Amino acid sequence: MHTSQETALAQMRKSLQKLGFSTEKFGDPTLMRFLVARYMDADQAGDMFVKWIKWRKSFVPSNNIDDSEVIDQLEQRKVYLQGLSKNGHPVTVVRACNHVPSKDHLQFKKFVVHLLDKVIASSFRGKEVGNEQLIAVLDLQGLAYKNVDPRGIITGFQLLQSYYPERLAKCFLLNMPWFFVSVWRMISRFLEKTTLEKIKIVSSEDEKEEFINEVGAAVLPELFGGNAKLTLLQDFELAPYEAVTP
Repeated sequence: MHTSQETALAQMRKSLQKLGFSTEKFGDPTLMRFLVARYMDADQAGDMFVKWIKWRKSFVPSNNIDDSEVIDQLEQRKVYLQGLSKNGHPVTVVRACNHVPSKDHLQFKKFVVHLLDKVIASSFRGKEVGNEQLIAVLDLQGLAYKNVDPRGIITGFQLLQSYYPERLAKCFLLNMPWFFVSVWRMISRFLEKTTLEKIKIVSSEDEKEEFINEVGAAVLPELFGGNAKLTLLQDFELAPYEAVTP
């Protein structure tokens, strides 16, 4: 770790202590995510961390959203968890053609949090380190107008940006239909620059080959050119682990 990073971490811990928040159970990798998300500004990172603590205790008081709480979303059979990429990132696949826009926005937020928590936890090796990142694959093959949900997509990315800083390693968009181009352009206006830089639209054969090489054929499903079978999110069994809790 560079001296500048160590200094920023020390400043952030000091700032949080002044605000009455202990960082004793949070390792450097966790705090560093907030610093990176706020361009190494210790005060801004501290503010973001406090907002995360308060949100987590309010929105996920038990630190877990059970399958039973989001069963309507799970029954759409639209999200899959595929294991780890070449670089050790958990890979989740979303098939947009199975998505039904939710009329209950709060319930959809719960589902997004359930999804993100489980995907991230699937990369733990008994204990959370704090710097784990995920790869998301949004498959738009077969997308119809009834499936298009700008609000849902924006909600997902904004939750990532606000409460899961630096948890996204890369997001790939596959098989984008022509009518979705303008929708994506509108969605992009709500995303931070650092988030947009992690999103890759895969359209050409060369880009598809790069996508397979980067993620790994072993975890990608056959319909994307990989060797794996799709595993529904609710069917993926997590190994026992110890997570960092607010």
